[in-house]
Amino acid sequence: METLVVWAAEQGPFPYGAAVVPVVSAATFAYPDLASWEAVAMRQAPGHIYSRTTNPTVSVLEEKMACLDGTDQAVGFTTGMAAISAALFGLLSPGDRVVSIKDTYGGTNVLFEEFLPRFSIAVTLCDTTNAESIEAEIRRGCRLVYLETPTNPTLKVVDIARVAAVAHECGAIVITDNTFATPVNQRPAELGSDLVVYSATKFLAGHSDVLGGIVSGRRDLIQKIFHYREITGGILHAEAAYAILRGMKTLALRMERSNANAMAVAEHLRRHPRIDKVFYPGLPDHPGHAVARRQMTGFGGVLAFAPHGGFEQVRRVLDRLQLAQRAAHLGGVATTAGPPSVTSHVELSAAERARAGIPENLIRYSVGIEGINDLRADLDQALAEI
Repeated sequence: METLVVWAAEQGPFPYGAAVVPVVSAATFAYPDLASWEAVAMRQAPGHIYSRTTNPTVSVLEEKMACLDGTDQAVGFTTGMAAISAALFGLLSPGDRVVSIKDTYGGTNVLFEEFLPRFSIAVTLCDTTNAESIEAEIRRGCRLVYLETPTNPTLKVVDIARVAAVAHECGAIVITDNTFATPVNQRPAELGSDLVVYSATKFLAGHSDVLGGIVSGRRDLIQKIFHYREITGGILHAEAAYAILRGMKTLALRMERSNANAMAVAEHLRRHPRIDKVFYPGLPDHPGHAVARRQMTGFGGVLAFAPHGGFEQVRRVLDRLQLAQRAAHLGGVATTAGPPSVTSHVELSAAERARAGIPENLIRYSVGIEGINDLRADLDQALAEI
């Protein structure tokens, strides 16, 4: 993986002998004659026609992502939510049924609770940690099973291989949101997921400076999602693809540090007298630890913790942190922190967050690549205010 993130799809040769993938910002592509233009337009020859459909810079990122995930193909989008939306609307039809979990990212949850039902697509949301309940709902019949693991923001873990096996027995497609883990820590396609989705804005890009989303997976399914993208126009811009490619070259290094930092912070906070609970699958007492150990090679750079007291204590801690950006973001080289009410589940009410098992006194903490002693000291001085 350390070598693939650098070299996959980027061996060249590139125009003018460039050492890196060039940004091709052309809206359209010209041909010397009608015959060669027709050959590309009819997909009888490689090439590009119009950047709403395909773009050379974006294509390199897509090829790289498929290689890292171990899938047939990938397709890039303007944002993570655009990728998730296209995967759902590109594959589902009125009368279909989706089985998912209650702990999906807030925007995904809105798709399930608000948008899909408008198109007569039924959605059943199961207890995330109850595999038997998920399997029972799948066996009742469904077109698609949507998973997210670890979940945002409570870091629950779903057994991908177990759920995928049941889904395939019933003829259902499995999609897994792998944003938190990245292919460095988890490869859902190897565990049976047909499609893998990412907010490339987060760990893949890694520098908080670009938006993007990616879906990778089985060729037949990707072709349907690609067709949806070329008609609706949600393709990733070439400059964004370039920025994500640049960030991904250090993905393995960044995740190695983030994994180590997150584990150290989680262990530190678990022993802290002013912390009620720590959510991190790398901790031995985490309910999903055994499954995480089986399907992950690292436990990721995001954790969550609940300080003593209510939301006012959350406010005190967040306002005193000096080495954490208070931002609706995660996966960057700088640590970020915030409560679900203004980050992952800002779209939901307090009651809806409570039904999803998300405490109001929770702080999501995305660990960057800073020195671990500095991060621990910063947390200690902030928690001293409680």
